[in-house]
Amino acid sequence: MSGRITNSNPKTGRRKCLFVSFEVSPYQEVWRLQKQVLEAKIQRWLDEDVIFLLEHEPVFTLGRRGNRDNLLIPEEFLAEQGIDVVHVERGGDITYHGPGQLVAYPISDLRRTASGVVEFVERLEEVMIRVAADFGVHAERNAKNRGVWVGPKKLGSIGIAIRHGITYHGLALNIRNSLEPFSWINPCGLQNTMMTSISIESGRMIDMEEARASMSRHLEEVFSIRLKSVNPRVLRHRLGVCRKRKPDWLRIRLPSGPVFSKTRALLTETGLHTVCDEALCPNRGKCFSEGTATFLILGDRCTRNCRFCAVKKGSPLPPDPDEPARVARAASTMGLEYVVVTSVTRDDLPDGGAREFCQVVHEIRQTMPEAGIELLVPDFQGNEEAIDSVVSAGPHVLNHNVETVPRLYRDVRPKAVYQRSLELLARIKAGSKDVVAKSGLMLGLGEEEYEVEKVLEDLLEAGCDVLTLGQYLQPSSQHVRVQRYLRPEEFDKWRDKALCMGFKAVASGPFVRSSYKARELYQNAIGQI
Repeated sequence: MSGRITNSNPKTGRRKCLFVSFEVSPYQEVWRLQKQVLEAKIQRWLDEDVIFLLEHEPVFTLGRRGNRDNLLIPEEFLAEQGIDVVHVERGGDITYHGPGQLVAYPISDLRRTASGVVEFVERLEEVMIRVAADFGVHAERNAKNRGVWVGPKKLGSIGIAIRHGITYHGLALNIRNSLEPFSWINPCGLQNTMMTSISIESGRMIDMEEARASMSRHLEEVFSIRLKSVNPRVLRHRLGVCRKRKPDWLRIRLPSGPVFSKTRALLTETGLHTVCDEALCPNRGKCFSEGTATFLILGDRCTRNCRFCAVKKGSPLPPDPDEPARVARAASTMGLEYVVVTSVTRDDLPDGGAREFCQVVHEIRQTMPEAGIELLVPDFQGNEEAIDSVVSAGPHVLNHNVETVPRLYRDVRPKAVYQRSLELLARIKAGSKDVVAKSGLMLGLGEEEYEVEKVLEDLLEAGCDVLTLGQYLQPSSQHVRVQRYLRPEEFDKWRDKALCMGFKAVASGPFVRSSYKARELYQNAIGQI
């Protein structure tokens, strides 16, 4: 047993750490819970560190810089076995988890423990070395590769991620699990690496409850903590309460004032809808108070069922032939110099509502020749003729939001197709070099940073000029949950990154929405084109 790390503090003086023990559990379920705990700690809703101890159902996980070439068998074979390959944000390459392997996930604030990353990783290794020693197995570190080894054979692995100084993911120690799945990969990206287990090295089948007890004890000793057992159900309830709290930077004043009242009255009199109201935009009070609004055409009922959107769903009425003219008159009465128009999605119409968008552009041009025009359009179900007609209408900006990362489409916007949205944006530039192409994403739905970065790369490749990034806010309990609230400085970071990547103009902040500072973004963009 290594003597590198020792802790002699009396147990009564140790920090309390919540300890959550699971049965054999699906990987993605526990991964999601890890990220919820992480977010609660980042937002300072949860003070204690937390450790998960469990076994996983069979799964392969690929670290953030992992290479799929290290998966040596077809994924179709794994699918037949019911085994997923999950791309995660931890360090390291590919590894396998399954029943009989003991996994510990410490979600720990390194700033409070005054530990560096290297020391933290060494402590994880020390825990595994001590557990092995309890069963008569001499394990040790390897000078070249992290984890713990018995001679040339690897016994335990480490892969962590860190956000805002808080660790998650952790260690995996082979106790009595099948080693065959490791032969289907280059474990941790290492070729010709043999794996072993404590049961093989000790010559006896180790009881998992004994292994859990041993690891719990050594986690307390090595990290100088006092574990307090918490039922997973209790933890989930506590996190659910946390998620209902909005951070201070998301608190806004209620709208008021004469301009707000005048704008509201005008919209009511003209019978026009706004996305500000229908989508419960957090900026509507500010915009109405400044005499601006984003017009919503083609009714107030959407034919799709996106789980993030507050717009009403159902069977819409036929298009109102007078609506384009009323939009133009209202925009003129409001004295707008820049008009933003969007619509509900109308999959019931052959062209998806493209004709009505063209008519709106025509009416605004007739009424307000000098006004800037921005259209936020649906995907028209990929109808190229419909897309081309809207481009040809000549708006200054044509916006189509991808909304989130492709992995989340099935849960967040099930009837949309990510590639179809990219093709629409590419068609804008193919149809007119003069039209500014724009798109946007909501953050906080459970996306990972590398996924957002890949979407930004895809948008640039499609010819997107302008980008908006905003915080997703759950409209009601019936909508998809907020997974995390990004701090304002995180949005600043994404703005700077997007500009460095090549976007001409970027708005990024908690309250940013598609039409946020639309005119200013357009002016910034044309100055760069």
